[in-house]
Amino acid sequence: MRSKKVIAMLISLMLLLALAACGGGSKPEGSGSPATQETEPSGSAASAETASTSPSEGAEQGTPEMDFDMGGRTIKVVSWWDMTIQEDNPDNIQRKKNLEALMKKHNFKMEFVPIDFGEYQQKVVASLLAGEPLGDIVRLGKNYTIPALVKQDLLWPVDEYTKNAKVFNAKANEFMSYNGRTYAFTEQSNLVTGIFYNRTLLNKLGLKPLQDYVKEDNWNWETFIQAAKEANKDTNNDGKLDTWGLAQNGFMAAALVSNETSLTKEDKQNLDDPKTAEVFNFLSRLATEKVARPTEGGDWTEPGQFFRQGNTLMYAGAMYEIGGLKNDMKDFDIGFLPFPKGPSAMAYHSVEPAFQALTIPKAVKDPEKLVYIWEKMNDIDSIYDYPDQATLESNFSNEDDIQNARTTGEGMLVLDHDTFPKLPFYDILGEITAGNSVSTVVEKYKAPVQAAIDEVYKK
Repeated sequence: MRSKKVIAMLISLMLLLALAACGGGSKPEGSGSPATQETEPSGSAASAETASTSPSEGAEQGTPEMDFDMGGRTIKVVSWWDMTIQEDNPDNIQRKKNLEALMKKHNFKMEFVPIDFGEYQQKVVASLLAGEPLGDIVRLGKNYTIPALVKQDLLWPVDEYTKNAKVFNAKANEFMSYNGRTYAFTEQSNLVTGIFYNRTLLNKLGLKPLQDYVKEDNWNWETFIQAAKEANKDTNNDGKLDTWGLAQNGFMAAALVSNETSLTKEDKQNLDDPKTAEVFNFLSRLATEKVARPTEGGDWTEPGQFFRQGNTLMYAGAMYEIGGLKNDMKDFDIGFLPFPKGPSAMAYHSVEPAFQALTIPKAVKDPEKLVYIWEKMNDIDSIYDYPDQATLESNFSNEDDIQNARTTGEGMLVLDHDTFPKLPFYDILGEITAGNSVSTVVEKYKAPVQAAIDEVYKK
């Protein structure tokens, strides 16, 4: 890295560490599957880091310069967190300068409007249906946007304006599309989910380093179960386990993507896919073989609390939790692994059940100008080599942990089962973990799952 880039990186990391010291507090954990709640900005949407894309990768270049006057208009950007650009790293400083220059050149103002997450979906969707959107650029969750809002012709297609791969995340073209058109754009970032593990406890127990399984390309469901069972120990010989290998066992979403499958595929149920059956058998085995630490009757935060106690080796979670974990586990070395591969998978994946991106309501004029402004604001020569670099390097000193996080993020997959309000996700999970026959569960729920899909797609 060039010397000025190194200096800029050090300044950025110092700023981020200072902010972390002031912020404090831990973020929520999911119990069954990581990142099932849309409470946190995905990937680097919070840290606002963007990696450059090399021209050699075939990325289309940015939009040619445009000359237009917005007539003093205020462009409102609505999200469930305040997206105001903070001057907390060199990239964001450049973004803010870009925005100031754009406002002067094109005669507009930009206002970032945060709305509480608890009432966000209801308020935003109601405003769209009424033809009076709360903003010009509105962050929406895929679960309630595709296909519901798109079918009602409430959003502008934007794919013809989002060709700049240096700025726009190509995954939005895949995940926010319907009938061949894309209806949202988002940052160059991915949600990272996987397995946090207590390296200090691992060494204390004298177990095989978990990273070795990754290096051997042997980190799969079998070795995962083996490693968890090996950490279930009675270390004081009182007849009771006092260390455990796994904090929870109900992570169906993570298991689905780790075997490259899903409960639904567009407008069809996917329970009878052999890959899905493999997932159900895996989850059943975790439960019936009592691999995970047994619940003590706690709520959805219990697995995270188990892990924080320092006597549980592995915990399935999302990268936005790392700050809270490190704060609460100062005496422990926390590592990160991909979720292990299923038997039908070719790569490691993180799971995003609540993908979200920015949209432009049909009631808003000049969509091409709004996307242009967003592009030029974010079109910078980043000091970072990849998205989330500052976050990962400030939280992990081990290069293996950093690479694992990068690998899983790059393989991020989105699940759509939350698109269908009546899909019996937890009923299926409950029957599987109760040890009921997988084939019986599949036959029982194929029709209800298809009915839940039809309710949305056939409206």
